[in-house]
Amino acid sequence: MQHFAYRRRLVPLLALGVVAGLVPGLVGGAAAAAPGQTVARQGDATTGQRGADTRQLDAYTRQKLSWKRCADDKPAVFQCATLKVPLDYRVPEGRRIDVAISRIRTSDPGKRRGILTMNPGGPGGPGLELPVEAADGLPKALLDQYDLVGFDPRGVGRSTPVSCGLTRDELPYPRVTRSTADAAANEAWARGFAAKCRAAAGDRLPYNSTRNTARDMDVMRAVLGEKKLTYYGVSYGTALGAVYMQLFPHRVDRFVLDSAVDPGRMWRGMFRIWGPEGERAFQRWTKWTADRDRTYHLGASPAAVARSFWRLVARADTKPIVFGEATLDGPAVRDLLRPELYSVRKGAEAVAMLKKAADGQSVPGLPAEESGENEIASQTAVLCADAPWPRDPGVYRRDAFRDAARHPLYGDFAASIIPCAYWPKGAEPATTVDNDVTSLIVQNEWDPQTPLTGARAMHRALKGSRMVTVDEGEGHGVVFGDTRNTCAENAALGYLATGGLPDRDVTCRATPGRRGIGR
Repeated sequence: MQHFAYRRRLVPLLALGVVAGLVPGLVGGAAAAAPGQTVARQGDATTGQRGADTRQLDAYTRQKLSWKRCADDKPAVFQCATLKVPLDYRVPEGRRIDVAISRIRTSDPGKRRGILTMNPGGPGGPGLELPVEAADGLPKALLDQYDLVGFDPRGVGRSTPVSCGLTRDELPYPRVTRSTADAAANEAWARGFAAKCRAAAGDRLPYNSTRNTARDMDVMRAVLGEKKLTYYGVSYGTALGAVYMQLFPHRVDRFVLDSAVDPGRMWRGMFRIWGPEGERAFQRWTKWTADRDRTYHLGASPAAVARSFWRLVARADTKPIVFGEATLDGPAVRDLLRPELYSVRKGAEAVAMLKKAADGQSVPGLPAEESGENEIASQTAVLCADAPWPRDPGVYRRDAFRDAARHPLYGDFAASIIPCAYWPKGAEPATTVDNDVTSLIVQNEWDPQTPLTGARAMHRALKGSRMVTVDEGEGHGVVFGDTRNTCAENAALGYLATGGLPDRDVTCRATPGRRGIGR
């Protein structure tokens, strides 16, 4: 259920390979002070709770950490510790849980500014090893200024992990919903998934929220002795960053949000938007591919290319297609290819390769990754705890059937039921993001997971933000994505190093053919 994280995991992408001179003016010299910030309109700047007594958290914010080498096969400078945080911040004297954190200290203590922490997306993505991977490639100006700090969010990895005992067959999502039989099967799956999680971890599920992870980040900041936090978050990590900004506006230093979610659509709306956005990407792809029929042989007009695609879907429904190590029926073809079509060249290559496979030729297929049980269980817990979901299965049925007709590529998948329909309710209301805190948003125009419309909505909600849009930029993730864009990198890494935001929103031109950082 890897909804918003990178399709190809961010952790290896953070083997950055950024050259020291990538961003003009980053090498040498102390950083300028961050721009001024104003108070957010919700929450308390210390606890993230209105009217809370900050002394209740003293036992957490004043704890002493025991740092140890993270692993024998990792550098000695890469250290790990365990942070204690409340399960429920409304009852801080109650049950405690662990949050695993890590760090690599600045390469030049004399130039140290503070800490730079990161989140790789998800929800459910582990971030403990990000510092050791980032340290190999970030510009020297950033390594001089910051201790690099990573953490596994609550419920993930080494941070009191959520586990439901789910089998391999119970993990896959999304699920096709084109018939009443599909809907009934999916409802049974979602109900069983939720029941297992209630039985295994029901007492923790309501508290496994983005809001509480943001509070955990602030306890981490305090324990590390910092007045403010600098942060880079990608995909789901933009939601985490935005919620932190809402709860702790005075603790925000320099925040970069890469490939942003729409804070008003968290979370069902973020799934459903893949229906109409997928159709837009499909139309763009058919036009591009038709202009290159001599290369891909999928049709000389957009309509002909579309017919080639849907014929493959129909063929797979009749006789599943062996595609590399996978065997694909029609829904599996749609699910696999939807994100590929946002990159017109990759989409054309993938569909042409699938056509060869359908004709009986042996082809390598596409890289596949399987998420582990903890990642899927913890991800579901966050999605369900953050915001209310419809409890009536009929709502999902009606939406899936309607969206399938409107958006045939992916509408039924995007609207289908998930275990949140049967999940324990979150302990707190959804967080409304609406503030004036300074930040920078970077976004590709053609992003399959977090569409441009969502990033624009985040920009409107974060009224102190600037936005860098890569015109015709493709893929999920800008700074550490598949295709490198120096213009966007300069803005994002320059802001982290100097605190200087662009005077206005910036549009960068895509640079096709340039591999991303560390690629």
